[in-house]
Amino acid sequence: MKIAVTSQGKELDSPVDQRFGRAAYILIVDSETLNFEVLDNRENVNSLKGAGIQAAANVHNKGAEVLLTGFCGPNAFRTLKAAGIKVANDASGTVRQAVQSFLDGKLTLADKANVEGHW
Repeated sequence: MKIAVTSQGKELDSPVDQRFGRAAYILIVDSETLNFEVLDNRENVNSLKGAGIQAAANVHNKGAEVLLTGFCGPNAFRTLKAAGIKVANDASGTVRQAVQSFLDGKLTLADKANVEGHW
């Protein structure tokens, strides 16, 4: 399974970025091998609006089935849901730890956004 994780850096041991649309990077991690691809999301960091929707499109284009992040706004959440991507909010620690927490069933899948838009 491909798992997208918002990240402050380009490595599995980088801290999870609590923001989705404005995260610096999004790592697309293979849950079986831990091989990963880095999506550079820095162009969205200073976007006036639409950062979450663009980030959601990028995650979808990479074939991710799940997103692990801290906070996901309503527009991004709706876009991810429409694309069939599940969201687990409240991820923390490193990217590696977040993936393991998800695989261990410690992160709950969200049924709605957990923050207002553009925070």
